[in-house]
Amino acid sequence: MSQISTSSDRILSIDVFRGLTMFLLIGEFTHLFSFITDESLEETFIYAIGQQFHHHPWDGLRFWDLIQPYFMFIVGLSLPFAVRSRERKDESPRNILVHVLKRSTILLLLGWALYCIDPGRIVFRFQNVLSQIAFTYLIAFLIMNRSFTFQIFFSIGLLALTEMIYRFFPIEGFNHPFTPNENFGTWLDLQYGGADLNGSWVSFNAIPTAAHTIWGVLVGKWLMTEQPNKTKFLWMFGAGILLIIIGYLLDPITPIIKRISTSSFVIVSGGWSILALAILFWMVDIRNLSGKWTWFFQVVGMNSLFIYLFAHVGGANFIENIFHPFSFALFNWGSELTAEILTSVLVWFALWGLCYWMYKKRLFIKI
Repeated sequence: MSQISTSSDRILSIDVFRGLTMFLLIGEFTHLFSFITDESLEETFIYAIGQQFHHHPWDGLRFWDLIQPYFMFIVGLSLPFAVRSRERKDESPRNILVHVLKRSTILLLLGWALYCIDPGRIVFRFQNVLSQIAFTYLIAFLIMNRSFTFQIFFSIGLLALTEMIYRFFPIEGFNHPFTPNENFGTWLDLQYGGADLNGSWVSFNAIPTAAHTIWGVLVGKWLMTEQPNKTKFLWMFGAGILLIIIGYLLDPITPIIKRISTSSFVIVSGGWSILALAILFWMVDIRNLSGKWTWFFQVVGMNSLFIYLFAHVGGANFIENIFHPFSFALFNWGSELTAEILTSVLVWFALWGLCYWMYKKRLFIKI
């Protein structure tokens, strides 16, 4: 194993956070999380843990509801570092803006295209993480050079705007702000035929969750300052705890609902995002507790977009089909479910192995 080199300008915990988040995200495509919540495992510890790897049906919060906020927050975290790197290469502000516009467009097209694969026809859906990031990334970039105060109030304004639109939307049948498929978000998606009536996800989520990416930019800028690392950690830890408390306190007024990204959800998940980074920052950049485990996740983070797309378009299923006859012959000593679970674990690590092979070959796919 060779440690991934990082420049003195890089914050190792950001790379680890990105890789860890993506590693968990591709785990969903192995179907492991579905197998460990099989009805035969009800009332077991495994089942209880497995529930945390599924989105909450509606009003509430599970661990899996934090994965997309993590990713959107990380996009914001990385943005100041990426812009500074381009500025040091003497790229003009115009060229940087063109790059951001191109990247946003590509992310939007990729996110849209993923929705067209399963039905085998053109559909217009924009609820997935790539489509959402296409908007939040652009919004965060356009205001990143404004003052800290402006960006905070801008993000709060997005949450307030969302709250008012949902609460005061007048059209009958869609004027129930916190009821599945009877709210403004669903109405908006129905206007262009992109509604997700089965999952109740809405594309308007890109507006309130832009706060996650904006807050990521602010934290990224904070990490770029000359403040002592301990001070950086304490401020991040305190901000994360404060947002979590505020989010839960708002819950009786505005329920925590990920599927329509209510203001309370955005605040509490933003708090968990900052807190998660603070803990990793303390472990990796302050206590220097890095090593094989950080390298493991960095390998995934270096090709995060590729491995997400590969797993999403059937790459995980392709690997599972190869493994299936051999893994079932080897693991079917207990039950079929045991073989399914162990096969899924093998597929998960095979996806990591693909990232490792690309890392060894210095193949890094970026946009």
